[in-house]
Amino acid sequence: MTEVVPRRVAPRPRPASATFGGIGAEQPGVEPPAGPDFAALHAGPEFTRLRARFRRFAFALTALFLLWYLGYVLLAAYAHELMAIRLTGSITVGLALGLLQFASTIAITALYVRWARRRLDPAVAALRADAGVDR
Repeated sequence: MTEVVPRRVAPRPRPASATFGGIGAEQPGVEPPAGPDFAALHAGPEFTRLRARFRRFAFALTALFLLWYLGYVLLAAYAHELMAIRLTGSITVGLALGLLQFASTIAITALYVRWARRRLDPAVAALRADAGVDR
């Protein structure tokens, strides 16, 4: 029988890093696009204050609305006599409170828009101007 001896093949050179279609590979003579350093902006004190201001407002309103909604659900579940009181004609306390849920949602939205235009938008515009971001 003939003995099969494996042939030695020179290994292929591998690129320094694997890229997909050249994405991520640095090309000589091509500079990355100039622009703001978003990581530095995100870590900056102005952005941190802006984020804290937004969170205080948004979380407080969210908590307030959830308490109001939970109160409505608990009243509907456990205070049947109260919710069945007729205010006028076929309008009951339960129906009035249910409609107030919709009204409070609209009021919260309007309050947020007003607050954001007065407090949030000017701070965002100043941050964008400092960063050199064009609209």
